[in-house]
Amino acid sequence: MIWYPYEQLKTMKAPYEIVDANGVYLYTKDQKMIDSVSSWWSVIHGYKHPVINQAIISQVEKFSHVMLGGLTHEPARKLSEKLASWLPGDLDYCFFSDSGSVAVEVALKMALQYYMNRGDEKRTMILALEHAYHGDTFKTMEAGDDEDYHFVLKAYGASPYVVHIPTEITALEEAFEKYHDRLNCVLVEPLLQGAGGMRMYDVSFLKKARELCDQYGVLLVFDEVATGFGRTGNRFVADLVLPDILVLGKALTGGYIGHAATVANRKVFEGFYDDVPEHALMHGPTFMGNALACSAALASIELFETQNYMEKIKRIEAVTRREMKGFTDPRIREVRIMGGCVCVEVYDPAVLKGYQRCVQPSVLKLHLRNGAVCDPGERAGAGASVYEGLVCEIGMRTVNTVQNKHSVCSVLFLV
Repeated sequence: MIWYPYEQLKTMKAPYEIVDANGVYLYTKDQKMIDSVSSWWSVIHGYKHPVINQAIISQVEKFSHVMLGGLTHEPARKLSEKLASWLPGDLDYCFFSDSGSVAVEVALKMALQYYMNRGDEKRTMILALEHAYHGDTFKTMEAGDDEDYHFVLKAYGASPYVVHIPTEITALEEAFEKYHDRLNCVLVEPLLQGAGGMRMYDVSFLKKARELCDQYGVLLVFDEVATGFGRTGNRFVADLVLPDILVLGKALTGGYIGHAATVANRKVFEGFYDDVPEHALMHGPTFMGNALACSAALASIELFETQNYMEKIKRIEAVTRREMKGFTDPRIREVRIMGGCVCVEVYDPAVLKGYQRCVQPSVLKLHLRNGAVCDPGERAGAGASVYEGLVCEIGMRTVNTVQNKHSVCSVLFLV
């Protein structure tokens, strides 16, 4: 029996069984549907893209995988070199893993061990954001602020090693004033918090975080697993504010194969690079640097560069701002737009039921205007398939605020 994610298996509806996929479409034996969650934000080029298909086929004819333990190979080397040249600043040192959660876990281990290697054993704390989501592994759950993991809090209590603050500069300054000599890193989903309710905030918060991290010698970590590759209207938020460690995943391979990268700058890398064996980064996923995944990632990045994705995303934002202008309803709490993302937050989750019926681009906007988008399944948000240039993204999540509970519907139009 398959144990499905984020579901109570006793009461869950039977999942759709997919037999084929192409472009933005998923096929069952008797239905053709738009993939409105893009396999959780990852399938940015659409399914069965010929360029990525061929990259994988070409590699599989040589070999599919060798572990990067005493071995290396060309796809991993080329992807590392490509990211080093493509990413901003001196984010040049790539540690590969097989999922976004693990990649964030690696970033947190890097941040902690960086100071341990220097003999600064007081820096054991993480400054993170309220409503954060950074993954499903234990440390990422601890760093996150996700109500779905209430059992961890019940079992262990609130962590004394993580401080959560709102995205307010005064709260940031107060946290640094109180904890600066105990922090090893500030961990954020930059500009857009996905699973925490599609919450958007201003870049001034990140600029202040960078300033304070520099002032107090704290590492700044950007979790761009979800926000990377154009989601916010920027190629990466790291292009606006440079972190010390950048985490990439999801769209890295175009949604083809699980793969992620934790990319550090020279300062962090040099904290591990010496003659002491114990100062090595002690982490090594079996499938890190998988040759098929690296080949897919290289092809995906090439498509992103050559197909003018950033121009397309600018067009998406312009169209959605135009179409959503003046969009009001008593059931709506707020409409938020950033890059390719549109979030409609409502007061009552009941008005969002019926999402699974919304399978055609032509009816998506109609359902949205009628306040009837989105089955409250799974996690927030979604990815964006731009192959064929169609609508490709809806997601919904109930979120808690200080006052009451709201629901959000996040939509991405691609036209």
